Amino acid sequence: MTEMPKAYDPSAVEGPMFSSWQAGGYFAGRIAEGADPFCIVIPPPNVTGSLHMGHALNNTIQDVLVRRQRMSGRPTRWVVGTDHAGIATQNKVEQKLAKQGLSRYDVGREKFVELCWAWKHEYGNTIVGQLKAMGCSCDYSDERFTMDPGYQRAVREVFVQLFDEGLIYRGKRIINWCPRCSTALSDIEVEHEDVDAKLWYFRYPLKEPVAGRDHVVVATTRPETMLGDTCVAVNPSDERYRDLVGATVVLPLLGREIPVVADEYVDPAFGTGAVKVTPAHDPNDFEIGERHGCAKVNIFDADARITAEGGPYEGLDRYEARERVVADLEGQGLLVKVDEHMHAVGHCYRCHTVVEPWLSDQWFVDMKPLAAPAIDVVRQGEVRFHPARWTSVYYDWMENIRDWCVSRQLWWGHQIPVYYCDACGEMSASVEHVEKCPKCGGSVRQDPDVLDTWFSSALWPFATLGWPERTPELAYYYPTEVLSTARDILFLWVARMIMQGLKFAGGIPYSDVIIHPTVLNAEGKRMSKSLGTGVDPLELMEKYGADGMRFGLMLQTTGTQDIKFAEEKLLSSRNFANKIWNASRFVLMNLDGYVPGPPSAETVADAWMLSRLAELSEQVDRGLDAFDFGDVSRALYEFFWSEYCDWYIELSKSRLAAGGEARAAAQRNLVFVLDQALRLLHPMMPFISEDIWRRLPSDDPERPESLMVAAWPSGLGRFRNPGAEAAVRVVQEVVTAVRAVRARYQVPPKRTVDVFAKASGAEALVLESEAAHIRTLAAVDVLVIDAAAVKPAHSAVAVAAGLELYVPLEGLVDFEKERERVARELATARTDLDKLTRKLGNPGFLAKAAPEVVEKDRNRSAELQAAVAKLAAQLAELEG
Repeated sequence: MTEMPKAYDPSAVEGPMFSSWQAGGYFAGRIAEGADPFCIVIPPPNVTGSLHMGHALNNTIQDVLVRRQRMSGRPTRWVVGTDHAGIATQNKVEQKLAKQGLSRYDVGREKFVELCWAWKHEYGNTIVGQLKAMGCSCDYSDERFTMDPGYQRAVREVFVQLFDEGLIYRGKRIINWCPRCSTALSDIEVEHEDVDAKLWYFRYPLKEPVAGRDHVVVATTRPETMLGDTCVAVNPSDERYRDLVGATVVLPLLGREIPVVADEYVDPAFGTGAVKVTPAHDPNDFEIGERHGCAKVNIFDADARITAEGGPYEGLDRYEARERVVADLEGQGLLVKVDEHMHAVGHCYRCHTVVEPWLSDQWFVDMKPLAAPAIDVVRQGEVRFHPARWTSVYYDWMENIRDWCVSRQLWWGHQIPVYYCDACGEMSASVEHVEKCPKCGGSVRQDPDVLDTWFSSALWPFATLGWPERTPELAYYYPTEVLSTARDILFLWVARMIMQGLKFAGGIPYSDVIIHPTVLNAEGKRMSKSLGTGVDPLELMEKYGADGMRFGLMLQTTGTQDIKFAEEKLLSSRNFANKIWNASRFVLMNLDGYVPGPPSAETVADAWMLSRLAELSEQVDRGLDAFDFGDVSRALYEFFWSEYCDWYIELSKSRLAAGGEARAAAQRNLVFVLDQALRLLHPMMPFISEDIWRRLPSDDPERPESLMVAAWPSGLGRFRNPGAEAAVRVVQEVVTAVRAVRARYQVPPKRTVDVFAKASGAEALVLESEAAHIRTLAAVDVLVIDAAAVKPAHSAVAVAAGLELYVPLEGLVDFEKERERVARELATARTDLDKLTRKLGNPGFLAKAAPEVVEKDRNRSAELQAAVAKLAAQLAELEG
C-alpha cells in the first residue's frame, strides 16, 4: 500500500503507466498452444493522418475488447500499423516539391518514391504515438505497414492469381477521374453532394425535317460535353418522338451528324424526354452507345481541358468551355431556356475536386464471382453485423456490385505487376520482377500505374500475419475475431476484406463487425478541421485525461447511427474518475491493522454490496458480449458513483469506527469489492484503475504486477442475494425521500428531523433493523415505525418503497416566509409555462423555428410542468 495524493492527476500517471505496460511486455502477442486466442486488426490509419474523434471512439472500443480478453486469460494480439495512403501521401510530397518550384516529373519516379518514403519515416508514426497516449494496448513490437516488403509480396501474389484466373482485366471503360489528383477513383471513392446548378435546354437541328419538325430540344446540366455527343436518345414508348427515331441530327457548333436512337434507359419525364448522349463522359451514356454502336469521342484530357476533338474549344478548361459553348449556342439562337436545378455531383474523396467521368484504359476486378461467397457467409451467420441493420445495407451493395477499377495514375503505391513486351506484344503478370519477356526474351516495361490503396488494405487481416507464407502467426491468429470500424468504409474496406479473406486465406477474416456511430459535433454537423467543426482528441485528453475522454465517449455510444458529441460527458467522466479516486483514498486511509481474508456478508449492507457486485459483473459481461458499450459504461458509473461510493462506504463507516472484527470484515469487503470493480472498469479506464489497483493490499503470492493481466472477475454469482437487495432498496428510498424533504424546505445539514414511518410487516422489520443507518444517513433524530402512524400537523409527506413518511416541520421552517417563497416561485413558473405554451401553440413559430429550438422549448415546457406540480403540492403541505 502506498499513500495516495489528494487529487488524481492524469498527466502524472498516464505516461509512466504506459511505459510500465510496455516494459512488462503485456502488449505483445504470444502463441500458447491449446489456448483460444483473441486477435483483432486495427483499421490502419493513413500515414498522413492524426487522431480525430472517430479514431478516438473506434480505438477505445477495440481496446476495451482486447483488455477484457487479455484479462480473461486468452492470448491476445491487437495488430497495429498504418496504410501508405496513395493519393494523400503523394499529395503531401507534391505540395512539398511545389514549394521548391518543382513537380514530380522534374525529379522523376524513382526519386519521388524515395521522397515519399522519407516523408513516411518523418511523419508516418505520428498517429501511432497518439494511440499510445490514449492507452491503446496494441502489439507495438510488430507494427505493420502496407508497403512493407512482405506486404508488397502479398499484394503481388493476389494480383497475379486474380489475373491468371481472368478476374483482373484491362479494359476501356468510363471511370471516375480526378483532374487534381490525376488518377482514377473507384465508385465508392467518389462523394456525391447535392449542388445548386442549372439545366440548359438547347435546340439540335435535324438534317432534314421529319413530320414537320426541324429540330429536337435536349436538356443537360453539362453543356460542354455536347462536343462529344454521338447520338440523341428517346424512349421507344414516347409517342412524341416515335417519328424521329432513325433521323439524323446535325450537332451544333461542330456540324457532326449523329442519329436519333430509341433506348429504354431514357426517362420521358426528365427534361424534354430527349437526351444528348456522350458515351465517353457518362457511364449510362456509355452503355447506350454500346447498345447502338455509337462512337466514343473523348473530348477531355487528363487535366479536364478540351482536346482536339472539341474543335475551336481545344485547350479550354471544362468550365471555360461551358461558358463559351452556352454563349455560342445562344448566339446562334439555339438556347431555349435555363432552369434552376439541384442535382448530385461527384467529388474526389481526397481533394474534393469535381470528378470527371472519363473514358480510359484501366485495370478492373470482376467482382461478382468474389461477392457471391461473401454474401453467403453473412446469410449463414458466419459474419454478423452490429447493429444488425447494416446487414441489409451490405446485401444491397454486394448484390448490385460493379466491377472495381483498381488502377491509379500515381507513383506512390504498389506498382501493378504487369509487364509488356513491345517486341512481340506479350503481356504477362508476375510476382517476381521481370527483366526479359518470357516469350521472346526481349526487354519489357512494367505498367506505370499503381493499385488502389484499398486493394492492398483488403488483405490486411491475413497479410499482416505473414501471408502468403504459412507463418505460425497466421495459423494461430487467423481468422481474427472482431472488426470495429466506421460505416463510411463498409464497402471500401469491410466487404472487400471478406471477399479477399475467403478467396486467399481460406476463410472469413472475422466473425463480428461492429459499425460504430459517427461522431458529429454538438450541432449535428460533420467534424472537420478545415471547416472549424472539429474537436481535437489530444486537447480533450490534456483537459480531461485519457480515461476521461475514453469513458466519456463510451457513455455516448448507443445503437444510433450518429453521436452528437457532448463535451459535458467528458467532464462527467473526469468527475467520475475523481470520485473513484477519493473513495479509494478513503478506503486506503482506513486500512490500519488490515488482515487479509475472503469477503463475508456480516451485515445486510455487506450482502447487498456483494450482490450488486455480482450483478455488475453480469451486466458488464452481457454488455460487452453484445457490444453495448454505452450500457456497460452506465452500469459501471452507477455502481461506483452511487452504490459503492455514496452508499456502501457510508454504510461501512460506523463499522470502521467500531474496531474489532466488525472493522476487519468491513475492511476486507471494501477492498475486495473495490478490487473486483476496478478489474471490470479497467478496459474502459485503464490508467486510473491500474494506479489504484496497484495500491491495494493483497496476500496473493501469484498476484500479477499489473491489472492488465489480472484475472477477469468470474464466479461472483455466488453472492447474489435478492433479499438483501430488496432490504437495502427500502433503506435507500426512505433516506432519499427524507433528504428530498430536507432539501425542499432548506433544512440546515446540522439540524435533525423526526420521521414517522407508516409501515408494517417485512418493511417494518427492515426499517427497525436498519434504523441506525437511516438516522445517520438522513440526519434523523427520532424514527417512529408504526402501522397506525398518523400525519402530525404541519408535516411534509413523502412516499418511499410504498410507505408513507411524515416529517414534522414545526420548529424547522418559518411557515409564513416559506409559503411566500413557494407561492412566488409557483407564480413565476406558471407565468413562464403559460408563455411557453402559447409559443408552442403558434403554428408560425413551429413552421419557422429550427427543429432543435422547438425541441429545446418542448423540453423546457415539460420541466416547467413538473415544477408547477411540485410547487403546488409543496404549497398545499404548508397550508395544511
